[in-house]
Amino acid sequence: MATYNYVAKDALGKVITGTSEAENEQILVRRLREKGYWVQKVNAARAAAAAKPAKKGSQGSVMGSFGRVSGRDLAIFCRQFATMIDAGVSLVRCLAVLEEQTGSARLRQIIREIQTSVESGETLSRAVSRWPRIFSNLFVGLVRAGEVGGVLDEALNRLAVFMEENERLRRKVKSAMTYPVMVLLFATVVVIGLVTFVLPQFIKVFNDLGIGDKLPTMTRMMVQISNFLTTKWYMAILGVVILFIVTNTYKRTRIGRRHWDWLKLKVPIFGKLNHKICIARFSRTLSTLLTSGVPILQALETVAGAVDNEIMSDAILAARAAIREGEQIGDPLQRSGMFPPMVVQMVAIGEETGSLDQMLSKIADFYESEVDATLGSLTAALEPVMIVVLGVVVGFIVISMFLPLVQAISSLQSGAMEKGKSNGGG
Repeated sequence: MATYNYVAKDALGKVITGTSEAENEQILVRRLREKGYWVQKVNAARAAAAAKPAKKGSQGSVMGSFGRVSGRDLAIFCRQFATMIDAGVSLVRCLAVLEEQTGSARLRQIIREIQTSVESGETLSRAVSRWPRIFSNLFVGLVRAGEVGGVLDEALNRLAVFMEENERLRRKVKSAMTYPVMVLLFATVVVIGLVTFVLPQFIKVFNDLGIGDKLPTMTRMMVQISNFLTTKWYMAILGVVILFIVTNTYKRTRIGRRHWDWLKLKVPIFGKLNHKICIARFSRTLSTLLTSGVPILQALETVAGAVDNEIMSDAILAARAAIREGEQIGDPLQRSGMFPPMVVQMVAIGEETGSLDQMLSKIADFYESEVDATLGSLTAALEPVMIVVLGVVVGFIVISMFLPLVQAISSLQSGAMEKGKSNGGG
């Protein structure tokens, strides 16, 4: 859970400044507005532990500062942590053993900082919340619930299972996209090679034959592209870099993030896949939190920050507000239009029967299997489509290169035939 500094005004116009923890900036703004404040500014506060310099001489401190922690490393960390807690090992001792045992330099440094915070009297949930880029809102929420309920080992075990399932889903999406991306890169390299190295040689031949100014339309278009890439290639690279920077900068803004998340849900083919992934993540995360004893309102606030989509987050936060007003969870989910009727009905039945966590787990299982099936069919459909597209592009370039030669040969043959007729007639 991240920490934010905010500036707001109350109903009397008095300026109020303060610091508060929240899953993300939008949730904090919504919370302040519910208190009747008019929010003027919200900035992320740098975590004190993150800003703390590394210990002198500590192994891996330099590499750890720039490394990353994979989902697999975190899952192993949770599984080993839960095993030692269940065996009665003290919290500080567990962290010391985990620091020695982990293979990630970055995670080793973080565990060392967490151990220092715990030894100074902080709770484990407070200590891990200082690293929001490593430990998600779900992680912090489940650890806090485990501490309050005295079942930290069970909470860590659920976290390990959740992370393993999440990592499995990420690997499937990544492996399904590997082949299309490789084909696309190969096609790009082939096209650039043909246009920048092969086509200029043909242009020289056309000029030697005296047909450089009588080229067909498609050949002239390819010649212009070739001239641009060979003489002004730096402008093409600069344009791509500028487009990349502008796009990423816009995506970091609040409006840009919303537009990007909306596009991810609406784009043909991939939109349905992203929607199913969001629903699976919503169901699995909420089920894990409810099973661990986290209250529904707090659980929904955590889930809103864990689905990684602003459009879905808004729908979840609207459902949370409606539940706080006394409504059941199924009605606001249905009004949002972001949840299919089957999900709404199963959630409503789970709430009525008191088995909402189990029903959400079944929904997550169903949508994860749907994601697997969609990825399989998508991969099978993309392979022939990309091969056909590659063939069309390469074929267009080849035809544009050979068409002037065919026309030149045809004109030479017709000229020779006319010359023969005139000689025969004479």
